[in-house]
Amino acid sequence: MIDKELLAILACPACKADVELKDNKICCTRCGKKYPIRDGIPVMLIEEAE
Repeated sequence: MIDKELLAILACPACKADVELKDNKICCTRCGKKYPIRDGIPVMLIEEAE
């Protein structure tokens, strides 16, 4: 699980918008990209996004 404090400081690397946790993925609130979480670590790489 991602710490709420960490989630609060993360931003989408593609559009710099806020992100939220949905279905065990980090989801951008603006562009909708979904970033995976592997071994409890968010993978915030644009090429890894869905």
